[in-house]
Amino acid sequence: MIHKTIIEPFKIKSVEPIYLTTEQERLELIEAAHYNPFLLHSTDVIIDLLTDSGTSAMSSEQWAGIMRGDESYAGSQSWFKMYDAVYSLTGMKHILPTHQGRAGERIVYSHLGGPGKVFFSNTHFDTTRANIEFYGATAIDIPTQEAKDTSLIRPFKGNMDVDKLEELIKHYGASNIGAVILTVTNNSGGGQPVSMQNAHQIRKVCNQYDILFLLDCCRIAENSYFIKHREEGMENKSYVEIAREMFNLADGAIMSAKKDALVNMGGFVALRDDALFEELTSLLIITEGFTTYGGLSGRDMEALAIGLKEIFDPHYLEYRVKSTAYLGEHLHQMGVPIMLPTGGHAVYIDAKKLYPNIPPHEYPGQALVVELYKIGGIRAVEIGSVMFGKYSDGGQLIPAAAELVRLAIPRRVYTQSHIEYVIETFSNIMRNREHVRGYEIVEEPKFLRHFTAKFQPL
Repeated sequence: MIHKTIIEPFKIKSVEPIYLTTEQERLELIEAAHYNPFLLHSTDVIIDLLTDSGTSAMSSEQWAGIMRGDESYAGSQSWFKMYDAVYSLTGMKHILPTHQGRAGERIVYSHLGGPGKVFFSNTHFDTTRANIEFYGATAIDIPTQEAKDTSLIRPFKGNMDVDKLEELIKHYGASNIGAVILTVTNNSGGGQPVSMQNAHQIRKVCNQYDILFLLDCCRIAENSYFIKHREEGMENKSYVEIAREMFNLADGAIMSAKKDALVNMGGFVALRDDALFEELTSLLIITEGFTTYGGLSGRDMEALAIGLKEIFDPHYLEYRVKSTAYLGEHLHQMGVPIMLPTGGHAVYIDAKKLYPNIPPHEYPGQALVVELYKIGGIRAVEIGSVMFGKYSDGGQLIPAAAELVRLAIPRRVYTQSHIEYVIETFSNIMRNREHVRGYEIVEEPKFLRHFTAKFQPL
């Protein structure tokens, strides 16, 4: 008999208490945090959907690995376990351990970038763009045209526009291109997956113009799930085989292991080129640590090696994707405008459609994240003009391409009743949406302002 109910393919062995704040408490707390959920204390959050990065619940086998961690400065046995796991997956012989993904981004893009250099991506995420632009280079997003319509249902809305890629390479000149970066899944593009066909097309273009092709692969397992179930000719391949095929197309990869490796800390850079590896190794040693730990403890490397294998378990991936889809389907049914189809790690709300009365310069996404916290104690993140908006020379806001709010679901953390609570909170959001007003920024840093900016209601 086939059961329709998708259950969590794990049992809970340890629990962490949640303090259930009152609405009055939350009104005071969000005001004290300057209406920025990043500035809240985690103990004041009931359901934390701010990020799926580093928030996973580790398995009993990973915790056993923590106890086995070899903390030797050089030549740690835990490093060799991590190396074997990464090499087995990527097929790239040169591997640099880093404490998280943005450390790898800084090492790679500080070397490849600089003034005059241009990087293309299906969509750069915030830290990727910041690391590229901080060193004076230009980051350009070229998502597929299908991605612009949040209500359009297509299987691979995370794809890169390959025709546009070739057009821009000719415009800027191949020698000025630092790299082409394919982010799987496309986080800033609504968590949408990328097809294998798209990766093959990008490889062909990069070969033609002799340009470096990099994978931002922090959700490679979830992307492999969508390829297997949506792309013709891939249905008989395992998730690991699909991931390896995509890695085989790339010259290098950067991974925040805090996502699909199911760890709370860790990452890596994997490369094929000998010379590039030697150059980046010096940067790693100077800024992160020796080549066999790179800023990670031995116990982190043990857990990472185990997580890279656990993530490809078919039962886990089915539960992961379908439980996320459950939230998306219920929100869609009640009329909440979401990015369709639902991605693997998060549900994205189209705040521009939810609050048509709030213009982009009043940050409708920020209005929604504040309402979610006030009404339900739910913490989410704006992915719109707060995160990606720019200013003109005259100081006017140049809005982001979309005004989204991401509900990122931590792996193996929340149960069905937690998700039902989120759905119930949105029913209240929908009832009161006509009365919600926008926000203005009263204090902000130059880079990555969404982390620390301060707001006030209009």
